[in-house]
Amino acid sequence: MDAPLDPLLVDVLQVLRLERLEPDLFRGESRDPGHHRVFGGQVLGQALVAAYATLEGRPVHSLHAYFLRAGDPDHPIIYQVDRSRDGGSFSSRRVVALQHGKQIFHMSASFQLKEQGTDSHAPMPLVAAPEALGDTNEAIEQFERRNPSRTIPWSRLRRAFEFRPTIPLDSLAGNEEPCLMIWFRAVDRLPPDPVLQHCLLAYVSDYYLLSVATLRLPPGTNRDHLQIASVDHAMWFHRPAALDDWLLYVLHSPNASGSRGLSQGGIYSRDGHLVASTAQEGLMRHRPEGAG
Repeated sequence: MDAPLDPLLVDVLQVLRLERLEPDLFRGESRDPGHHRVFGGQVLGQALVAAYATLEGRPVHSLHAYFLRAGDPDHPIIYQVDRSRDGGSFSSRRVVALQHGKQIFHMSASFQLKEQGTDSHAPMPLVAAPEALGDTNEAIEQFERRNPSRTIPWSRLRRAFEFRPTIPLDSLAGNEEPCLMIWFRAVDRLPPDPVLQHCLLAYVSDYYLLSVATLRLPPGTNRDHLQIASVDHAMWFHRPAALDDWLLYVLHSPNASGSRGLSQGGIYSRDGHLVASTAQEGLMRHRPEGAG
């Protein structure tokens, strides 16, 4: 008899099971990740679940989303799907997420029948294997022992995915081109369902994207007076992925301007294939001391 799944992963799978209210209307549960705002990856994953529920046989190849308002973790989210187009090989869907009568998020996603064509991608960087690395909690503890006066933007909360950075966190800040490479995988086994894998990949893709953009902030920036929030999120799905095996997230931030930071990422399978690409712009606004 199989052992029960890790409860944190069970909870994420539950969050991705939407209640169908009408053919194109869905309701999803919310969770509080620790700062009383819904995690952006949760909304991305749920919106993709809703879009997938309105078509068959066409895997997602891209999505483009905007975060409009902070989500309330104490209330469910309603997802309304617009079946924009079903063509000969492509389908387009637009999903709007609503809470308290207002839009908090909208996403456009495109789906395509599987086709054969050129198969080429940028190579995966050479990094240490995940088995040789410690997880983020260990890396944070080591960083803070060496740098007692400095803080970093990553949480110690245990999650449904484990993360293992490839270099010490001390090495991240101050680089000419801020970057982060981190292995990740689900904490337990997953069903071999390609739709679920895509929705989980959208969910986990929101981790660390905005964090790498904050590395462009000047050293010594007081984060107590910094407003940080995701503005948009784009994702392209290139190849199948198994999220209960190790994947490498290669992240860099090419720009910060106008109180916004831009992050880009590539997700590689353990055997070196590019699974997905991501991009996100986030708000990084300095607030006057004493501002709410």
